[in-house]
Order: sequence, then C-alpha cells, then structure tokens
Amino acid sequence: MKGIGLCANNLGINLQYVDDFPVYLNPVIGYSGAMNARDEISVLVSTEWVADHLDDPSVRLLEVDVDTSAYDHGHLRGAYGINWTSQLCDRVRRDVLSPTEYARLCSRLGITPDTRVVFYGDSSNWFAAYAFWQFRYHGHPESRLALMDGGRSKWIAEGRPLVLDVPQTESTDYLLSGLTSSIRCRREDVFAHLANPVNNLIDVRSSAEYRGEVIAPPGMRESALRGGHIPGAINVPWADALNDDGTFKSEVELRALYESKGVDLSRPTIVYCRIGERSAHSWFLLTYLLHVPEVANYDGSWTEWGNLIAAPIERSV
Repeated sequence: MKGIGLCANNLGINLQYVDDFPVYLNPVIGYSGAMNARDEISVLVSTEWVADHLDDPSVRLLEVDVDTSAYDHGHLRGAYGINWTSQLCDRVRRDVLSPTEYARLCSRLGITPDTRVVFYGDSSNWFAAYAFWQFRYHGHPESRLALMDGGRSKWIAEGRPLVLDVPQTESTDYLLSGLTSSIRCRREDVFAHLANPVNNLIDVRSSAEYRGEVIAPPGMRESALRGGHIPGAINVPWADALNDDGTFKSEVELRALYESKGVDLSRPTIVYCRIGERSAHSWFLLTYLLHVPEVANYDGSWTEWGNLIAAPIERSV
C-alpha cells in the first residue's frame, strides 16, 4: 500500500460468545441497503437476490461456517461447503492457500474467473468474509464476488428452505491472474507502522480480548501465549457493525461508529483479530461499504503477534 509503509513489502462447534457475537456497494449511488433482485452487480447481496439466483449457472454459492458440521445438517440448494480448518489454509506452512492450492480448490468447485462466487455462513459471515478476502487476495475479480448479507441465520429466520443434497459439478481449469497483495498485511508491516504510526490500526476482537482478559473466544483452539493488543490499536469490535439479524448497519451508522472511536476513514488502515477471520469481515465493510482508500487484513493477527518474542503489546488488566 502507498505511503507510510503499510504493506509496503507487497507480499504476496457450535460457538456462542455473547461479548463477541450475537450493502451494499452500488458503483453509482453508493451503499444504501440490501441489494434486491433488480440490482445487477454488488459485493453484498440480499437473501432475496440469492433465492432468485439459485438456478443461475453463472453463480456459485459457497457456505463457510465456524461450525464446520453445519453444512451437513442443511444448506442452500446448490451450495458447496468449504471447511475453513482444512480447505482455506495450508496447515503445514500455517498460511493461507498458495496460488496453486487456491486454483486447485476453485477448479474442483467448478469455478472460473468469470464465475460469480457468493459466500455465506454462520456467525454473521465470519469465515464467509474470510473466504471472500482470500479469493480476492488470489485475484478473483471483485465484480465476481459477493457476500449474502445476514448469512445462514437470516436465511433460516426467513423460513427459506435448506437441503441435504450435495451438488455435483464438472471441474474446471482455473486460471490465476496474480495476487492482490495490497489487501494483505504482514508482521513486518505492523512493525513499520509502529515505527511511524500515521495509519489506522484497528483491533476488531471483543473488548475482553482487547483488554487481555481472555486470549481467544471459548471453544477456539488457536491461541497465543499473551493477552492484550498491539500498541496504539483502536478497538472496534466487528459485531458492533451489525444489526440484530446479522446484516450490516447503514452507511451512516457505520461511519458514526468508526468515527466515534477516533478512526479517520480517510487514512489507510490495518485490521486484525485472532486469526484473520473477524478482521476480514471488518476489512470487507471498510473497503466496500465505507470506501476507506487502502485497507489491509493482518491475517497473522493475535495468534502470531501474541506469540512473537519481544513484540510489544499493551493490556488493560
């Protein structure tokens, strides 16, 4: 990213947690609410839009849940399930998918660069947003990516049907177009920021995690040796951006939320959480709903920073 060294190196269960739980981008008029069936292109689509496109061959629905068993208990017709613990990461390198692994996943799911990929999941789209971010990182056109606002729970709350059948598709030969490296932040970039802190640094975890009272949400295995936050980080919990039904709040409400915490939305921004999934959710809204000029997701997040020897931290306990 430009200026001040943000990403300057250009490198390419059933969980309940009360303190941390519980659009659309129109290129002409901006974010104003749920995209309906009359709209053509948006990075955030409504359940109505998805219902109207279940039989659209140009659309591929992907469900990505915190609870990796949820898909097997019922999913949207035509949707494919992705397990974030095994299919969105390289567990040997402890990293995101390599370009080759990503292309192999897309090919197996019958996806091409022209496919409109729509993500949804439980927990108000935690890992659905992470999958969106990773597809964008690997170069899938943003005009061919979308989130279903409100996720799986909104679809179910509206009484829309789920099925058990797993769809079948012919594999493709996905062609890579190069990494969108500017949307990913590495630890070196965080150290550069600390040396010259003129960007926004936002911690999107719960207030308890930010203060250092807990290190990870209950039931989550990935952890760190220390609790607290990166020095100078502003705490804007990801869930504060949501309505009760899991959909995003309005642009006016979102802007007021961030500005009330002292975030300058005209400045480049780094977001982080525990392993990069909740921060991908905040990356999405800052990028597409609030149009912050440069937003990078530090996906190493607290499980990396909290384990680094001599990395500075702050805590409130």
